[in-house]
Amino acid sequence: MILAATGLQRERRIVAGPDIEAVAGGGDQKRLEATLDARAAAARGIISIGIAGGLAPGLRAGDWVLADSVLVDGQSIAADSRWTERLAARLPEAVRGLLLGVDTIVADVTQKAALHRATGALAVDMESHVAARVAARHRLPFAVARVVCDPAHRTLPPAAHIGMKPDGRMDLPAVLRSLLAQPGQLPGLIVTAWEAERSFRALLRGHRRLGPGLCGPDLGELVLDVP
Repeated sequence: MILAATGLQRERRIVAGPDIEAVAGGGDQKRLEATLDARAAAARGIISIGIAGGLAPGLRAGDWVLADSVLVDGQSIAADSRWTERLAARLPEAVRGLLLGVDTIVADVTQKAALHRATGALAVDMESHVAARVAARHRLPFAVARVVCDPAHRTLPPAAHIGMKPDGRMDLPAVLRSLLAQPGQLPGLIVTAWEAERSFRALLRGHRRLGPGLCGPDLGELVLDVP
């Protein structure tokens, strides 16, 4: 099987399948890492797939990003080149480059700009660095395919910061409480919801194009990669 690391349960439901075991991190990196570690022995590869925050100017909600490498704790971990090439063949419109993994949400436009200047990363998420570490530890092929949800020019409203439960489900009561406390964020929240829906539709369409195995490595490749 292929292990797929996502953030939200909605992402997990989109990518899960007979050959794909998808795990929703829910912003809890320790739990995600422990779960991926526990399942890695039965996996033939790990992919980080779902939505991401845009860092590079010009990327819009719904644009695909494929990582050639992931920046993890200041070090770059390369993605499997053959797997990435197969993903790119199915998603020719995708932008390729560096992706940044972080432990906390990057919500502010000035923070996004600073991270892009400092790292050159195209996008940021809270799962890819965890998946990269686990893959490296277990010597498994690794890939990243992410859809931009909030572009670099968008600051997420406060309600969006708290809208995810630790299991990856949406926390609607928390969003409503935040909205009642700060009703002025409603226009921004509407835009954020619209862009999120656009990114989820792009994820669903792209998942169908990638096919049931997400273009992952077969057993023959794994044998060839073992020294």
